[in-house]
Amino acid sequence: MSGARCRTLYPFSGERHGQGLRKPGMVPPPPGEESQTVILPPGWQSYLSPQGRRYYVNTTTNETTWERPSSSPGIPASPGSHRSSLPPTVNGYHASGTPAHPPETAHMSVRKSTGDSQNLGSSSPSKKQSKENTITINCVTFPHPDTMPEQQLLKPTEWSYCDYFWADKKDPQGNGTVAGFELLLQKQLKGKQMQKEMSEFIRERIKIEEDYAKNLAKLSQNSLASQEEGSLGEAWAQVKKSLADEAEVHLKFSAKLHSEVEKPLMNFRENFKKDMKKCDHHIADLRKQLASRYASVEKARKALTERQRDLEMKTQQLEIKLSNKTEEDIKKARRKSTQAGDDLMRCVDLYNQAQSKWFEEMVTTTLELERLEVERVEMIRQHLCQYTQLRHETDMFNQSTVEPVDQLLRKVDPAKDRELWVREHKTGNIRPVDMEI
Repeated sequence: MSGARCRTLYPFSGERHGQGLRKPGMVPPPPGEESQTVILPPGWQSYLSPQGRRYYVNTTTNETTWERPSSSPGIPASPGSHRSSLPPTVNGYHASGTPAHPPETAHMSVRKSTGDSQNLGSSSPSKKQSKENTITINCVTFPHPDTMPEQQLLKPTEWSYCDYFWADKKDPQGNGTVAGFELLLQKQLKGKQMQKEMSEFIRERIKIEEDYAKNLAKLSQNSLASQEEGSLGEAWAQVKKSLADEAEVHLKFSAKLHSEVEKPLMNFRENFKKDMKKCDHHIADLRKQLASRYASVEKARKALTERQRDLEMKTQQLEIKLSNKTEEDIKKARRKSTQAGDDLMRCVDLYNQAQSKWFEEMVTTTLELERLEVERVEMIRQHLCQYTQLRHETDMFNQSTVEPVDQLLRKVDPAKDRELWVREHKTGNIRPVDMEI
């Protein structure tokens, strides 16, 4: 093997031999045994020396070594424990967003003995799966729809606001999106507007009642047919009087409508709009904070990817030239990669805290909106019931004003009227006769 550059790497001894071969006393594997059980990396060939010892040659670089080459490029390990150069993993993924792989596919730079069961850089299936089970939409993290586990509703016995407004909805008026909480606010403000319009409707009803009462009172003072006599005259007089009584009933009805229906509807939750704005700003601020935290996570993820790339580049340089400076550079790169991983973990933790805070406030506020909506509807229902009750009372009082008219009309008797009139106005009951010749 003269003229061929031979290098032997000892995984945990830390020794290097620029032109050395395997140490004396180490027994080589039987010829043919390795080729039957192990597949060599691309470019490597296995040969037997005249003494029957197996050695390996890289046909590309002409590198020769007694040790079987591993399937990934290696670097000498320092004595003692060695720290993995792979970045930390988040939910089974590296911070760059790529899945965590075993050392062979992640360009791991540490040679390991076959007896070492540690698998640096790999992640457990549960952690790996947890990353695949999530999806981020508008900076909010949701379960992935393809692998989403069944979620128990917060209020499974009813259709509650707190269970159905977490996602954003496409704005029909534009290309943007509207937060689910914003839809709830719009519904509340619409309810407030409807309540105001109901109050205005009752006010119009009051105005009609007042105008009607004034017209009834005015009509009751009309002198038309006031000279009617007899029982019919009495009934007619009662008709006009009943108009005055009815006018009084409608005035009282309008007054009660104002005090017991219109005013409560108008004054109910007077500061509601201001309170809704406070809720809107509060939830919106939490959502902005969540977006900011998410941006920090993405920035930290990108930084970790760059540190990984730098570490991999320096690892490759170390494979080409074995200098102390390169080793020192790779140590620095590893520290920076680890720091970038720690930064990503910190950013993810802050993001989760922000999302948890937003979640809690969403539940609390939506339940309060739900309570206010129930309160509003129940309040309006009660006052509309009061309206119908007042209307029934008005009809009852109106009936009482008409009842005397009915009684007098039943007593109208033309014959009796004629008798009374005759008795009062008669001038004599002797009839004239013909003149005699």
